[in-house]
Amino acid sequence: MMISKNKIKYIHSLELKKNRKQENVFVAEGHKLVGDLLGVFPCKFLAATQEWWTEHPHAEADEKCIVTQEELSKASFLKTPQSVLAIFEQDNSPTDISVIQQSLCLALDDVQDPGNLGTIIRLADWFGIEHIFCSPNTADVYNPKAVQATMGGIARVKLHYGSLTELIGQLKNIPVYGTFLNGTNIYSEVLSENGLIVMGNEGKGISAEVENLINRRLYIPNYPQSRQTSESLNVAIATSVVCAEFRRRMQ
Repeated sequence: MMISKNKIKYIHSLELKKNRKQENVFVAEGHKLVGDLLGVFPCKFLAATQEWWTEHPHAEADEKCIVTQEELSKASFLKTPQSVLAIFEQDNSPTDISVIQQSLCLALDDVQDPGNLGTIIRLADWFGIEHIFCSPNTADVYNPKAVQATMGGIARVKLHYGSLTELIGQLKNIPVYGTFLNGTNIYSEVLSENGLIVMGNEGKGISAEVENLINRRLYIPNYPQSRQTSESLNVAIATSVVCAEFRRRMQ
């Protein structure tokens, strides 16, 4: 079957968070990303070129259709559409904060940019961090830009949205790390195998309410320290530096 104009209109409507939430779905595009998500999230709709279907004859979805590249481009959110587009159900599994006691987790305090969020998910996937706790004002993980930026990491990293102050308030005797300009040099600080690493908003950093609950303050030094340099690091880059140092210590 061909992709209808109504279906294209429906797909475009999912660019808005309120529509994604109402339908409890999200859009993913591209050979690798869709391939990673199939079998992890229930697939509601799958549109792909004949070539893709020839390579993936057993792909399962509630609704399937064969499309030309031109038809796919009309539905796609990408500047350069790839060979497959899918609509998946969102993950609504319950949050279990005990994972923070058992492993290393991330927390995002109002990270606004979907691209930054997606990149952080991709980083978490690379460094074996399976849970990210997000403040309510953090970008939506199911934003199409965020989904694409995860490069499939969304299949293996779970995100949980809720009050970070309430979350951290429930943690007892668990390290809660944050990055600050007046923190302790991360390369000389003792780092644990479990706990929560809080990363802040792109412009404002970690909010005062959350900062008051952090018990391990870290600083990523520039080099050389006497040299005038940029005011701060991009939040995704800072996350990669912090996660890399934690994992280096665990080897």
